[in-house]
Amino acid sequence: MIYSTQVPHFTLAAYFDTGHFKYLFFTIVMSLYILIICANVLLIVIICMNRSLHEPMYLFLCSLFVNELYGSIGLFPFLLVQILFDIHTVSVPFCFLQIFSLYSYVLVEFFSLAFMSYDRYLAVCYPLQYNTRMTFMRVAMLIAVTWLPAFIVVVGMISWSSSLELCGNVIDKVYCLNYSIVKLACLGIRMYNIYGLVSAFSFFVPLIFILTN
Repeated sequence: MIYSTQVPHFTLAAYFDTGHFKYLFFTIVMSLYILIICANVLLIVIICMNRSLHEPMYLFLCSLFVNELYGSIGLFPFLLVQILFDIHTVSVPFCFLQIFSLYSYVLVEFFSLAFMSYDRYLAVCYPLQYNTRMTFMRVAMLIAVTWLPAFIVVVGMISWSSSLELCGNVIDKVYCLNYSIVKLACLGIRMYNIYGLVSAFSFFVPLIFILTN
């Protein structure tokens, strides 16, 4: 039995030997990464500099662009290193750091899109009440609610999964995924599923309360 505190690293088994093509793959991924950074930074600067765009929808878009930068930083540099080098292993702390980055990015992305949909709903269905119901303070609160609970939920998930007793250290992915680590546990993962349901419920209730008040 291998305990998670004794596992020095995880092996990413989804990679294969690409030979000299790795430089081509590296160039493609690097170009995509640079494109993502440049596009999102440009859009953020445009929204911040143009006062006519200081509206709720564009503020949500700005938060979405910031989240895109955050998520790409958690994924692409790691992929570039793994593509360029032949040893496809990652240390345990860095693996959980990437899990934190990717999972929090996904949660923020989903709820940012949900809030943008809610904003359009108010603009279309309640045009006369829109300015009073979607104030700057309300937008700021929704953006904060999008980020802070996501971090709390992901930290709790990682804290639980990092304490598991593991019977292996091979992840069949090109990046670290929390459920792949959980599946390496020597015991059942029923408690993990229960925690996921409880976390989802505790995350949705405050959001529904804020949107309906």
